[in-house]
Amino acid sequence: MNQPTPNRDAAFDLFKRYNHTQSLTFHALSVEGVMRHFAQKWGEDPEEWGIIGLVHDIDYEMYPDDHCTKAQEILTEAGWPAAYIRAVVSHGWGIVSDVKPETRLEKTLYAIDELTGLITSTALVRPSRSVMDMKPKSVKKKWKEKSFAAGVDRSVIEKGAEMLDIELSELISESILGMRSVASHIGLGMTETN
Repeated sequence: MNQPTPNRDAAFDLFKRYNHTQSLTFHALSVEGVMRHFAQKWGEDPEEWGIIGLVHDIDYEMYPDDHCTKAQEILTEAGWPAAYIRAVVSHGWGIVSDVKPETRLEKTLYAIDELTGLITSTALVRPSRSVMDMKPKSVKKKWKEKSFAAGVDRSVIEKGAEMLDIELSELISESILGMRSVASHIGLGMTETN
């Protein structure tokens, strides 16, 4: 019997049941926006990609020591399809999970998860505090400063770009475009004072 495909509203409600901080919600929405962008670019299903991006860190706030393991339990209990659950668990590959990203969706999630954090951090130190006028070179400049956003594992992003067989600069510029689509929902849109 096929499991029903989760819809976006139900996915967000489930995410909010386990996450209450603004920063994790903004991160979830950022990853969702970038995943939808790449799905559209590559002719994939933006709804599926977006929903998986939205819930990828569902367990992180409440169960940081069981990250990905607890997510698998939560999503299984909610009756989610195995492919969605596998994709969520695979983003922690080599860090907290031994499930290697195999599909294009999984590789994309793996590649852009950390990258959205670096883009957000870069945007917040710019005069506009926005991704709307951000150029990829701003992110590349901050990439080289190892002390900047030190929690962002740049090697994971590089490995993800390699798995997708795309240049790092393309991954960065496309991720910025994806984040622009949700900028007003993640506090990185243009404001009157910009």
